Amino acid sequence: MRGQPPVEGMLEVAASAVPLLERAQGLVDALDRFVCADAVWLAVSDPASTVYATVGSTGLDSTALSGLDHPRVAEEIQDAGLDRDRPPVSVSQLPIAVEELPTWAECLIPAGFREGLAVPLSEPGGPYLGMLCLLSSTRGPSPAGLRASMAQVAPVVASGVSSSRSLQDTASLVRGATSGVVLLRDGSAYPLPGLPDQALAARDPAVVRVARETLLAGRLHRSFLWPCPDAGGSTVHVRLTALAAADVPAYVLGTLLLAPADDTRGLTARELVVLGLVVDGWSNQQIAHRLAITPRTVATHVEHILHKLQVPTRTMAAVIAEREGCYVPACLPDAATPTGTPPARPRQADGRPRPGASRGS
Repeated sequence: MRGQPPVEGMLEVAASAVPLLERAQGLVDALDRFVCADAVWLAVSDPASTVYATVGSTGLDSTALSGLDHPRVAEEIQDAGLDRDRPPVSVSQLPIAVEELPTWAECLIPAGFREGLAVPLSEPGGPYLGMLCLLSSTRGPSPAGLRASMAQVAPVVASGVSSSRSLQDTASLVRGATSGVVLLRDGSAYPLPGLPDQALAARDPAVVRVARETLLAGRLHRSFLWPCPDAGGSTVHVRLTALAAADVPAYVLGTLLLAPADDTRGLTARELVVLGLVVDGWSNQQIAHRLAITPRTVATHVEHILHKLQVPTRTMAAVIAEREGCYVPACLPDAATPTGTPPARPRQADGRPRPGASRGS
């Protein structure tokens, strides 16, 4: 090691707006000036792929890099238990001898490498991202000081190659967002870094379910309201926005962001619920049954909704509610119609339900 790890400089590189490969190589170059290693390899993993993609390296020729670009590398990393969040570990201390690993026996040892320090990279509170490896021509475990220093810089490197960067840029489009989660295609979610409040991850899982169903249906964006009790026991609403992901690995579905509900067009909590049922195609009779009120009361609520939204029909009200995210989705965990299933809704040409359409309204 040459002094203290260059954390400040690496943070600047990791936060830069340059393309991923340039950013990753900048991080590797910064490490190469700090560590006494013969080579550095930085690669990212994609669960949908069988190979690790090299995004930065020093000290490795084309033959070695070609050997690292092989499906068996991912298998060996998995067999060694390195594809998860854990402290840096010397390759010689793994339960598998390096001579028994084909990548080492056929690629790295012939290139002159005898030891490596493996540094798994993970999103903060999220999935495994990839691998940072320091390679050396000398045998013997890496010094404890080097392992500690690499544990310190690992989160910085992870932030530099993370897909959350583009997701954070997209999240900035949602005014006043205070928390958010990254939604993965496998059904899991983790907090979106960079926002001050991570409380959304612990909220009702139905919130995440609604967002996932929205994005899996092919929609790029949807905003809606969600009821939450305040300290006094009254119902207040927060605004949730589901955004599809772009320029990220295929296993990332999108983000779900929480922000204050600063404009609800003057609609009351009950009117917002009624409007959500209208948007989802429920008739007055079905809404009355669902909310345990009379059809006349439902009609009064609808009349007030039309007046506040300044539209003549419930179909127009549904269009505005969808466009402005000014409604509460009817698809709560226990939502059911009198027959036990949601009413069928006419479809548009793209397969999505037509806003405001219902039977028997």
